Amino acid sequence: MGILNQVIEQISRIGIIPVIAFNSVEEAVPLCKALVEGGLPAAEVTFRTACAEECIRTIAQQVPDMLLGAGTVLTVDQADRAMAAGAKFIVAPGYDPKVTQHVIDKGGIMMPGTASAGEMQQAINQGCEVVKFFPAEANGGVAMLKNIGAALKGARWMCTGGVNAKNVNDYLGYDQIVAVGGTWMCKSDMIKAGEWDKITAMCKEAVKTMLGFSLAHVGINCENAGQAEKAAKLLCTLFGFDYKPGNSSIFAGSAVECMKAPYLGKNGHIAIATNSLERAIYHLGRQGVEFDESTRKPKAIYLKGEVGGFALHLVQR
Repeated sequence: MGILNQVIEQISRIGIIPVIAFNSVEEAVPLCKALVEGGLPAAEVTFRTACAEECIRTIAQQVPDMLLGAGTVLTVDQADRAMAAGAKFIVAPGYDPKVTQHVIDKGGIMMPGTASAGEMQQAINQGCEVVKFFPAEANGGVAMLKNIGAALKGARWMCTGGVNAKNVNDYLGYDQIVAVGGTWMCKSDMIKAGEWDKITAMCKEAVKTMLGFSLAHVGINCENAGQAEKAAKLLCTLFGFDYKPGNSSIFAGSAVECMKAPYLGKNGHIAIATNSLERAIYHLGRQGVEFDESTRKPKAIYLKGEVGGFALHLVQR
């Protein structure tokens, strides 16, 4: 995977990219440390303020865990300054072919702002791997992109403008949307007041909302197929669950899976559903969680270790 794809992949796994307009360089490091602690180690620093370039440079030097981008980049000069300061991707509110080509020629990642299928098609044909959809809500939101995406199947979007805690999963639930940008977890008044703990808490809440963890089912290790059948039928009789036989297990409704042979976990497994398996792996991994890669499937993976005799199993909702 090339460097461009690596950066885009990291953006996709983080999922939510805070968009920040700094008032001073002094805010840069404490804010970014708050974002990292809150689980969002990325920022699009807008060039709307005079200190943006120096903020990017300072963050790149002092908070190396941050994935930095520059936003509201309108000119070739701004793009050059942003990349020299340490920005790994460049974002613009609109589509300027000259600036876009300049960034691409320098080996950078350019995400020009687009609002129509025509602009998107031109930017993609010019070499943009991801384009910005802006302002997202004002231009029809996810419904608009699903209509366009049916024709532009190779299009991938970063959506900004009107994205918030209530609709973030509407956007991230569409597989052609790489990530969203937003300010709701670090609003300007909180930055000015230096409310770093509050920003960290809001970032954690944003990640929690994005991942959407919930109990999917509990798996019980049975010694053989006969015991699994007996256990599943008992649960179905007692509670009116539907009996759902499968190749390796039998489900009693959707809540309990009776394994036909013992699998991972002394007693069985607990399956936790998530809105995005890849984002869940990334964000849990940042907390030190390890995964058993030998169990990975397109929509499922086991964590290493057990909890109370049960293995833990992530499944894509």
